[in-house]
Amino acid sequence: MNLILMGAPGAGKGTQSAKISEKYHIPAIATGDILRGAIKAGTELGKAAKSYIDAGQLVPDSVVIGIIKEYLASDECKNGFILDGFPRSIPQAEALDEMGVKIDVVLSIEVADDKIVERMSGRRVCSCGASYHVAYNPPKTEGVCDKCGAALYIRADDAAETVKNRLATFHAQTEPLKEYYSKKGLLVTVEGQEEVADTTALVYRALQSFEA
Repeated sequence: MNLILMGAPGAGKGTQSAKISEKYHIPAIATGDILRGAIKAGTELGKAAKSYIDAGQLVPDSVVIGIIKEYLASDECKNGFILDGFPRSIPQAEALDEMGVKIDVVLSIEVADDKIVERMSGRRVCSCGASYHVAYNPPKTEGVCDKCGAALYIRADDAAETVKNRLATFHAQTEPLKEYYSKKGLLVTVEGQEEVADTTALVYRALQSFEA
């Protein structure tokens, strides 16, 4: 199964990607990891990507997709793969098509914006690595870590305004992909649930008809 996994920041893509990878024994691919791997390995495309990064520029879609295509052709992906969070735009999707990368299904995890803001802005973390949520997993004492007693803080990425800005970018750049893949008959949507296991059950059910 060659799968693209879509969803807004905070919709739970990473969690579900890991679940799908475990069930179907296919690798979950994060673009950043592949890019870093190609640069470290010193491939031609890796060198090209490094030259843009060293110059403080964005790596062009053509180079990123070339690196992804090389990786998808490796033995690790011979039984399928999960592209987690890529493509992020229509031009990237078109380039993926032009390079002959075959996609079987595009799964979109749907969660309302206000729910995502609540989920992410409610997170609290500690320098010791412990993680909490004011609604779903609160510490015993407000603002204090249960494990080490240090003060909890909100990561910059989890601040409500930051989350809203990231969601706005997602809706503008990435959401049009749903219509793009819907027209190709590849799009399947799943409503994200409060419990991870409930979302996973819906994901597995949605993917059943695409099993080899």
